[in-house]
Amino acid sequence: MNRKLESLFPPAIFLCGMLVLAWGIGGRLLDGDPASGEAAVLLAYLAWTLLESRVTFQGSVQETSSADRGSLQLYGLSRLAVLAAVALPPNTWDGWGLGRTAAVAVFFGGVVLRLTAVHRLGRFYSHRVRTVDGHAIVSTGPYRLVRHPAYTGMVFAHLGLVAAFLNPYGVLAFAALMVPAVVRRVLVEEDTLMRLPDYPDYARDRPRLIPAVW
Repeated sequence: MNRKLESLFPPAIFLCGMLVLAWGIGGRLLDGDPASGEAAVLLAYLAWTLLESRVTFQGSVQETSSADRGSLQLYGLSRLAVLAAVALPPNTWDGWGLGRTAAVAVFFGGVVLRLTAVHRLGRFYSHRVRTVDGHAIVSTGPYRLVRHPAYTGMVFAHLGLVAAFLNPYGVLAFAALMVPAVVRRVLVEEDTLMRLPDYPDYARDRPRLIPAVW
């Protein structure tokens, strides 16, 4: 992808996401109860997005290689598709029972896991697949258990979101777009990380995303 177009992609996706969230939140606030609970979940998603906005737009002057291979664009578009699919159409839940509450808990648990993983990785974390000067392997916190806990958190956060706003569009977007996009993203990232001296040993004893699954 052209370098200039690539640089415009994160802001464009971010802006589209903000518009989708504004539409979804505004519509539910106007509807009042019981839609106010849905608005609260979307507000939490907005807060999460804003917390990550610094990473979304930052670039590293220490970057030594970049090998996204289009995975960033696929990943970003799949996330936007899931968000639009759950925030815009009506859901199939009736009120707030135990099942829906559990789905919201999964959403928040995924967000916490992702933010924890991003914080633990520090300056080595980026939305782009790249290496930086002095790149080191982090094996503490959630990285003790899986190689890519930030993606694990992303998957579970959106799984919970889809379940909380249950409709066929959200399920389809999650299963057909987000899951394949995350799998491709992880494989592309692994191809770069395997070139670091210590990564093959680190990866040997840890699953990529979910223990006993993958």
